[in-house]
This record gives sequence, C-alpha cells and structure tokens, in this order.
Amino acid sequence: MNIIIAGAGKVGFNLAKRLSIGHNVTIIDKNTQALDTIQEDLDILTIHGNIENPNTFKDMVNNIDLFIAVTDIDNTNLISSLVIDIHLKVDKKIVRLKNSYYHNQSLLDRLNIDRIVFPIELVSNSILSLLSYPKADNVKFFKYTKNRLISIMLPNNFKPKLLNQFDIRVVAIERNKKFFIPRGDNIEIVPNDLIYLFSKEDRVKLLCKDMDKSIDIDRCIVYGAGALGVAISKKLMDNGCKVKLIERDIELCNRADEELEGRVTIINTKYNSHEVLRDEGLNYVDIFISTTSNDEFNIIKSLEAKEIGIKKVVAINNDLEYYSLMHSLGIIVVRGAKISAYNSIMEDINSTKVVIQKNFCGAKGIVCMRRVFNGSKLIDKNLTPIKSDSSLIFYIRDEEIFDFNNEIRLQEGDLIVSFCDRESERKVGKWLYEL
Repeated sequence: MNIIIAGAGKVGFNLAKRLSIGHNVTIIDKNTQALDTIQEDLDILTIHGNIENPNTFKDMVNNIDLFIAVTDIDNTNLISSLVIDIHLKVDKKIVRLKNSYYHNQSLLDRLNIDRIVFPIELVSNSILSLLSYPKADNVKFFKYTKNRLISIMLPNNFKPKLLNQFDIRVVAIERNKKFFIPRGDNIEIVPNDLIYLFSKEDRVKLLCKDMDKSIDIDRCIVYGAGALGVAISKKLMDNGCKVKLIERDIELCNRADEELEGRVTIINTKYNSHEVLRDEGLNYVDIFISTTSNDEFNIIKSLEAKEIGIKKVVAINNDLEYYSLMHSLGIIVVRGAKISAYNSIMEDINSTKVVIQKNFCGAKGIVCMRRVFNGSKLIDKNLTPIKSDSSLIFYIRDEEIFDFNNEIRLQEGDLIVSFCDRESERKVGKWLYEL
C-alpha cells in the first residue's frame, strides 16, 4: 500500500515503524527535528511541509491507499483530510481527534473520512468498563459476539476450579513479564498470573463476584485534571459514581470545575504526598485512577493509594516500557491516549469486512475473528483448523464457545475466533482471510 502519515509525533512514528514493513510510507511534518529522528531509524520518505497547504501534496504519487492524520491539532487533521483531495486520489482516510464533539456522521461524510479515532473517549470507555467488571484489569468487546475478553490478576488464594465452574476459557497468560498462549486440557495457572479469559458476560461477572464479594464501585478518586482526567470524571459521574478530582495546578482545577459544571468535588493540593489522601479521608474509596501523562508519577501515586488501603488502583500507561512494571506492582493498567490511538488505528488497518483483529496485553496478543455471513461460500463447508503451537482456535455458534480441534461443518452465523501471539499473527491471519 501507498500510505501517507500526517504528523511525526509519537503516534505517527510508531505507525510508520509498523507500516513500513511491506508498505510504501511517507510521513509529513513541519518539525524537522522529528523528521530527522525518524529518518535515522526508519527507511521511509520524510517530507518537511505544512499538511494544510495543498502544494505539499502536489508532486506525490497520485494513488494513495491510506491517509492517516495524527497531528496534535484537531483542525489541522480535519483540514488536511480535505486538502489532500485537491491533488491526490485517496482510497481511505483515518483521522485522530481529541475533542469528541466532532463525533458526527455528517462530518465524516462531508470530509470523506472513513474513520475518526477519539483516543480520550477510548481511554474513558476502558475505565468505565471496569465498573461492570470490577475484578477485571481490562475488558474487550467485540462486534459479532457478546462474549468478552477480560484480564484478571490472580490473587494468592485463587482456586482454579472456579474457571471450570463458570465455563470460562483461559486464552492467554502473562507470567513474570512473559506472555504465552496456554495449550492442552490441564492449563496450569499460579498466583499473580495475569490471565486472559474469554466467555459470556454473565459468566464473567459471576466469576468476578465469586472472587471478591465486595467489589461494587461507587466512590472514585481521579488524580490529574487534564483533558483525560476530566473526561474520565465525567464518564464516572454520568454513571452514578461519586467522584473526587485531585490536581496541583489551580488553573486546571478551575477549568475542570467549569467543564464538570461543579458536580465533582475538586481538591487542589500543592503536595505530591500520600498524606493528601489520608487528610481528605480518601482511603475508603473503591477505585483510584492516576491519569497524568507521566508514567513514573502515575506509578508513584498508585503505590501511595495501595499503601493506604485502596483495593482497586488504576494507572494510565503512556509508554509501553512501563507496562510490565505497572503489572508487576499490582497496578491495573489502562492504555493512555497515544497508545490507544495507535492500537485503534492499527486494528482498523488490519481489519476488513471479512476479518476483525484486536490487540491485547500491550499488543503481545492478537485476537482475530471471521464471521460466516448470509450467502457466504463458507456455509456447509467442511473446515479443518490450522495447526499452530502458539494459538488457540474456537468457533462460536449461538453464542456458545466450542473448541475447534477437529473438522466441523460451518453454519450461517458461525464465528471463528483465534487467539495467538505476535509471531503467529501472519500465519493465523492468512488462514482466516483465505478460507
């Protein structure tokens, strides 16, 4: 594919790095230093230019398969998606926006944009899903099934028989910072494993309740009153939670109070000590969420929250280098805005109308799904599963999950699901596409 990326920041760089394998990638930015850094690391074309200027695209190859606008300025991304049409023919456009008030189908249609990614909304929704699955570290939802993929950090007293009792599949494990797909009938799980479970919503909720009888989330602390902290506070508040927002910067406090219309208690503190939590009597809350863009700070605040007895502690992860460390410290990890934007865009690129793909466990694991639609050539076809030592294959029929170990005859509505690691992604994905 011929791909143009507008914006050479963190998201643009990571997209270019991944997409440069097998594709012709061009990245455009006004920041020469960022472009120089990219050119040192990647074998791609870099262009110094203003993506709002039509002349920037004048001498490029006319047929562009994919245009991705990921600068830090919403208006720039929107205008560039319109301007590029002046000189080039673009098959697909993906735009990243911060402000969710642009969430309007007519806007997509008018600017001929195929997908708009709202990273802050993605992160806020991830936090919100923890209310329904309080014991979970993360929850993934899918388009074609009500089955969920959730991750749980196992406590020291966990009883493995609970999984069989609730008919829940263990599809991946992260142990001592190592990720793997478990194979065989007798899957060994040990305390402090981060396990990934795939099952129906009601079964997962029953498991969570059985693991912890007092896990309802009502009282919340959000640390950090930036755009993300405010968005998370609003989501929690709109879902009936009592929220207290802590921030050092008085201007951010005032701005947050205005945006949240005075419905959230905002605490302004000049100190970074956990004494603030004790002094304000906040050690009895149900969940603590540190939302700053500094991972080290989020880790420190989360550890302070755990120290005073808050059971569910969440840290926003902005740099994947800190992902494993957060997990090892018993902190629930939610991907930050930039990582969420990158993953969402890559999932969109790798997914088609035929196969849907999502990443999990910091993109160490991949889940792929293919549905048998009405009129599909797959109906009544005998299908044998692919042989792979680092993947699990299931098929879902009438929302029930079945092991796919032997040949089956496909029916309309069947959903073939694979869980694999990064090394097996191409092999399994190719198999699903070529069915």
